[in-house]
Amino acid sequence: MATRYVYIFANGKSDGRGDMKDLLGGKGAGLAEMTNAGMPVPPGFTITTEACNSYYREGERFPEGMFDQVLRALKEVERATGKKLGDSRNPLLVS
Repeated sequence: MATRYVYIFANGKSDGRGDMKDLLGGKGAGLAEMTNAGMPVPPGFTITTEACNSYYREGERFPEGMFDQVLRALKEVERATGKKLGDSRNPLLVS
């Protein structure tokens, strides 16, 4: 099984949990916890600290499989919001 680098939160459900700070960072774990608690959190995703560490360890190269996971997560956020990244009429804004 490939390493998981992306955790999605959308539609009141999160792949992550609040106790996953080492993996998701404080903000990512907080977003996961709030989503799972039913709070109104806009759909999004968190890229893991493992991905960041690997990126720098491997000479600023994305870990194998991470880019595809990001693209899948982005599609999920587009579905959840009804918006599309790069669409001039109905743009998905990300940060």
